[in-house]
Amino acid sequence: MPIDKVVASFDEAVADVADGSMIHVGGFGGPAEYPSYLIAALARKNVTGLTITGNHSGFSEPQLAMMKERMASLMAYPDDYFSPGLLVDRGQVAKGILAFPVLPGAALKVPFEELLEQGKVELELIGQGSLAERIRAARAGIAAFYTPVGPGTVTQGEKDVRWFDGRPHVLERALKADYSIIRAHKADRWGNLTYRGTARTFNATMAGGSRCTIAEVDELVELGELDPECVVTPAPYVQRVVVRPDHAVSDWRTPC
Repeated sequence: MPIDKVVASFDEAVADVADGSMIHVGGFGGPAEYPSYLIAALARKNVTGLTITGNHSGFSEPQLAMMKERMASLMAYPDDYFSPGLLVDRGQVAKGILAFPVLPGAALKVPFEELLEQGKVELELIGQGSLAERIRAARAGIAAFYTPVGPGTVTQGEKDVRWFDGRPHVLERALKADYSIIRAHKADRWGNLTYRGTARTFNATMAGGSRCTIAEVDELVELGELDPECVVTPAPYVQRVVVRPDHAVSDWRTPC
């Protein structure tokens, strides 16, 4: 039987995600980087008790609407921009393993910060590089590694510290999730992926760092159309591919 990892809808793609799952959420923070439709599908499924990992915790719907209005003269936000903050704001997230759980200023509080202050979510703060390496270690089958990033800071916690070359190093463990939801540009039915622009960041890193990687893509192409030199994520790291709709779906409640 020929390999075909393409699923018909986003709801089908996340149908087996269970309460309490750990999910790597790709993206760096911008609207073109998040797997927005997969996030929306998780919101519709209403799974709870999730642990999410990623760069940023995301924004609420009202905050995104405000940002679209204020930034209209500088850039156009797409109507189908849904961030992890949608899941946080709906109470579906129990814990975040994040590099930037809150914004640097005090003018705007994202949902995760509000819930953290209320004791309703748990936070594991981790630097971007250490987070990326923990996910890469999971993909490579490496149980743990020592890094010079973190000794003497809040991220050290109860972690083991050893000295190498005259510097303290913190032991970081691999971070293997149940699912990775990522955003890519093109895919073939085998699951080979290419990326565009800044979407390559945590999306490419998270592919393969979980039991099941689900890729949200702009375009599906025939086998052989992707230049092998341009394939960033090889097919073995991807289990499911789902194609974004031709026309933007602006309401996350709309099945697609």
